[in-house]
Amino acid sequence: MTAFPDLRVILDQLVIKDDRVEYHWTLVGTNSGPGGTGKPVRISGMENWKVWSDGLIAVSEGQFDAADYQRQLGISS
Repeated sequence: MTAFPDLRVILDQLVIKDDRVEYHWTLVGTNSGPGGTGKPVRISGMENWKVWSDGLIAVSEGQFDAADYQRQLGISS
């Protein structure tokens, strides 16, 4: 959060499948925090949540394009 003071996480879609929820998101912000690149970033990804019977998230497995994220920041891989 410090690296992206203007960070926004946008909910794109929720997909409910039995005891799983897919949370599709887009992250938008500028890497302007301490030591930041000053570059804007916009990436999309998703979290696959396994939900307990009480509605709390038991397991969260996420994915996004890390290479694209690094490219937008100007970081070589």
